[in-house]
Amino acid sequence: MAREPRTSPILPSYGESSLADLSSSVLASLTGDQAGNVLGLPETGRACLLIIDGLGLELLRAHQAAAPFLAELAFNSRPLTAGFPSTTVTSLGSLGTGLPPSVHGMLGYQVAIPGTGRLLNGLNWPKDVDPVGWQPRPTIFDRAFAAGVSATYVAPRGYEKSGLSMAALRGPQFKGADSLGTLAAMTAEALAESDAALVAAYHGDLDSTGHVYGVSSQAWVFQLSHVNRLVEQLASALPTGTALYVTADHGMVNVGPDDKIDTDDGPAAVLREGVALLGGEPRARHVYAAPGAAADVLATWREVLGEHAWVASREEAVKDGWFGPPGVIDEAMAARIGDVVAACAGTSAVIASKAEPLQSSLFGMHGSLTAAEQLVPMLAFAAQ
Repeated sequence: MAREPRTSPILPSYGESSLADLSSSVLASLTGDQAGNVLGLPETGRACLLIIDGLGLELLRAHQAAAPFLAELAFNSRPLTAGFPSTTVTSLGSLGTGLPPSVHGMLGYQVAIPGTGRLLNGLNWPKDVDPVGWQPRPTIFDRAFAAGVSATYVAPRGYEKSGLSMAALRGPQFKGADSLGTLAAMTAEALAESDAALVAAYHGDLDSTGHVYGVSSQAWVFQLSHVNRLVEQLASALPTGTALYVTADHGMVNVGPDDKIDTDDGPAAVLREGVALLGGEPRARHVYAAPGAAADVLATWREVLGEHAWVASREEAVKDGWFGPPGVIDEAMAARIGDVVAACAGTSAVIASKAEPLQSSLFGMHGSLTAAEQLVPMLAFAAQ
């Protein structure tokens, strides 16, 4: 029998210190809703939530010289857990709704569309799937407007009408910003437009740089320095009394060629036996079994992956709290989860070199339950 991973997974702290708790607490700090302010954030009239894609807490701690302003903010900060999978689609769902994945249903990069035999790619949304129907819960922006708080989202212009934005981040006034300077300026301007304002801003270049060149590469470190300057400039431009919170959707690990377990070639191709659809991404797999094959698929994935991954059945993952508070899931969302769920340990990744050539070729990856991927910062700055 293959050995299980020697380390334990970092299970998300839903209801205590997850990304969903951050956004719901930021909204509560603006509306005076003490019950919804799980993190105990100070009440304020204006709040900015800046999301830096890929800025894991362990990465920030390891590269303080490249980001001195961020490092100073991190000195007395508290860590948050991203949620599972620790990937952009799921984390933006949590930040956008203030709900755990098991409730908002944005359960991974690629998940099954129940009853269709197809996968939904959350970053390349299919035209025949209504984003509002897929994620019908109100967003924090909807709730802000209902409470009399203006809401704005600042991000690259191409994201305004994307399926992901419409599912997870719909409702605010959208401001398109395609450069760091524009992002800082537009965010500050939006905050100054109202005495009661919630502004969320998103920057994604650190993540894309890490995917291609790897975290800790020279390119990645230089990009982190640009992010540090972005936050410093934004902090200096905020209206007095604004609360700024800087966080990330996930961290990242480097995955070398020898770390990749290929389901499309070689001995690991046995992992495809009995599998109807292979979803998720290399570090966090949703495995959808053919009818009657779920038990065999679970046994095979556990045996083959051994200490390279934590492997659970859908029921076990829900019970253990991977996707939300233990045992809690919206039944309409459960069918989107794989019959088998695999979260890679260490720096391993389960790739599909032929079916997913681009994703399989990446150097930096994320999605799993390691500290490097799960722990994200919550950096706070109060404009004086």
